[in-house]
Amino acid sequence: MGDIKLAFAGIPFGKAPSIIFVITLLSGGYLTLSPVEESAVSLRLWTFASNHLESYQNAVPSFEIANPGKKIDVQLVHGDAVNSRLRAAFWADLDVPDLVELEISRAGSFFRGRSEDVGFIDLLPILKRTDYYDQIVETRFAPYTNRGKIYGLPHDVHPVGLAYRRDLFENLGIDVTAIETWDDFIRIGTRITIPGERYLIELSDNSPMHFEIFLFQREGGYFDRQGNLTMDDEVALETLLFFIPLVAGPDRIGSDLGSNRLFTQAVEQGYFISFLCPDWRSKVAETDIPRMSGNMALMPLPAFERGARRTSTMGGTMLGITKACPNPELAWKVAVHMYFDKNQLGERFRDSNILPPLKEAWSHPAFDEPRDYWSGQKLGRIYADLAEDVPPQYASPLIEMAKSKMASVISVCAAYYRANGENGFEDFARSNLLAAGNEVRRYIDRNPF
Repeated sequence: MGDIKLAFAGIPFGKAPSIIFVITLLSGGYLTLSPVEESAVSLRLWTFASNHLESYQNAVPSFEIANPGKKIDVQLVHGDAVNSRLRAAFWADLDVPDLVELEISRAGSFFRGRSEDVGFIDLLPILKRTDYYDQIVETRFAPYTNRGKIYGLPHDVHPVGLAYRRDLFENLGIDVTAIETWDDFIRIGTRITIPGERYLIELSDNSPMHFEIFLFQREGGYFDRQGNLTMDDEVALETLLFFIPLVAGPDRIGSDLGSNRLFTQAVEQGYFISFLCPDWRSKVAETDIPRMSGNMALMPLPAFERGARRTSTMGGTMLGITKACPNPELAWKVAVHMYFDKNQLGERFRDSNILPPLKEAWSHPAFDEPRDYWSGQKLGRIYADLAEDVPPQYASPLIEMAKSKMASVISVCAAYYRANGENGFEDFARSNLLAAGNEVRRYIDRNPF
């Protein structure tokens, strides 16, 4: 012990700093002789959807075989975490992935600011050099387009049909071939709905998720192509006046239980005998309500007018290439492999029921296979036939706020209608819709981008 003290006695910095200095020298020498191997990963892809993760991981080996020496790391990042982590990564220019999937309602917030400040590259020039631009359902670019630049490839189309209990429709004498318009549908609803026991359709009186399906179907939306707010225009008001009596008041034909577990029981017990069904939700039904196999069927949505659009859209995902990516050409190859391989897309449809936006893929046999669950219908062909009539959803950095404000409008309007019926309802709805729109406009005015 005396020898150790003596060893440090002649060092002016003292014992503790000297020990740290020695450890640093030894560590540096070790790292010099035994360097840490650099990661072999060429590109990282973030996705927020577990079903996407499995598909992409299955697709990675064939990509790596076709591109020797390239390694792709597909990571599952929770949707909320994608939002916060990606934003922080862009701000700090650290840990930015090369490719990212974003949910449709959150994508617009990443297009805020000047074009040079957006963290994604513009894919339009690349798309224009390929055949893919004309092969993709055009309206699916809308949510990921800002000031003429396309920042994301659409993963899906998400056409909406009407899923129904075929057995109950038949028992109740409902002829689906006679349902062409929503007026036809509502007449049936007023006949067969028994308040508290049976409703013709599942519809929410406090969320915009069902309301906006009707809004999009009528060529409305929260914003237009130029980014102008439209959530309080005449189309929105007319849609609100149409929608609220369906979910509130003595003649309502819709209800909502607010729980996936309760929804499953409601369908099984005939409490709901139909529901709005985008392609992805048809897989949810198969998974969560397996006892209904053979008793379910799908039809196009009723139209607002005879001969008009019989579908809408709900949800969506984009894939973007970040500006931080050191090899955009390789990233584009990954995007093409994951999103545009016809055989892979056919297999994914079998697994997920999600219709891809690449029209060429719809000729794959998977889209013409009868499905036992859906009473032998060719589910893929029904959705594919609706796909090119899917309306656009226009994005904005404030789309999430607009949807939140619309939820409040729906809730207060439903409460008013339950208490007062038609008496003063139009003026009340107009006033609340305008107030919500003006709140969003105040935020827009603060940021010209």
